[in-house]
Amino acid sequence: MKKTVLTLGLIVSGTSFTAQADTLLGLYAGAQGWNMQTSGGFSSDGTNADFNFEDQTNSNIYVAFEHPVPLIPNIKIQRTIMDTSGETTLNSQYTFGDEIYANNTDVSTDVQLTTTDFILYYELFDNDLISFDVGINAKQIDGEFLVTEKENPSTSSRESFSGPVPMVYSRLAIGIPFSGFGAYVEGSFLNIDDHTLSDYQAALTYSLMENLALDMTFQLGYRTVKLELDDLDDIYSNLEFKGVYAGLEVHF
Repeated sequence: MKKTVLTLGLIVSGTSFTAQADTLLGLYAGAQGWNMQTSGGFSSDGTNADFNFEDQTNSNIYVAFEHPVPLIPNIKIQRTIMDTSGETTLNSQYTFGDEIYANNTDVSTDVQLTTTDFILYYELFDNDLISFDVGINAKQIDGEFLVTEKENPSTSSRESFSGPVPMVYSRLAIGIPFSGFGAYVEGSFLNIDDHTLSDYQAALTYSLMENLALDMTFQLGYRTVKLELDDLDDIYSNLEFKGVYAGLEVHF
């Protein structure tokens, strides 16, 4: 009898430890397709021109690792591509790089832009009903802008830039019990010196799979990124990227 009780106790203890480890330790990975609209402009002297950009579908991928060790933050790394292009007629004289473009000049623009977020955060609440995270985000911005005069393609200027920007980060997620549905809002923000940056997203989620080995969640949301840069590696901008995204997240 005592051996039976001891055996049952060991089984229960092992099951309890497995469930606790799955709750406290987690590796998350996600990928999203973002139907992105772009507005605003950029320059190399602060007199930004407003360009007409085409809608683009770009990608966002991320991984996050959560653990139970006190005082050591969790980590999330996220990489977003925000490439786009377009054409416009300048409504004033415009300077970019070493070129000066006259008023009423038709130009084409090409934007190659990638942001990489290195996020350190703490979980203040974490359960099936609500979770709330706060932390800091070092957003690395890497870009290349190209402006070309359409009637005279030899008149062209290309500028590359790169630099990190520190931001405040937070995330709130809620779950609807016994339904598989949930929602979250997530964002990073900075307003310092003459830089104003924000990166916000909100989504509805639905659990496609949930077991001890793997959880899979579908996401449908909306994201807005604003980059108002003032002399970041000699680049000025007032760009806004926004649109609907859909994605999948897996939790190991």
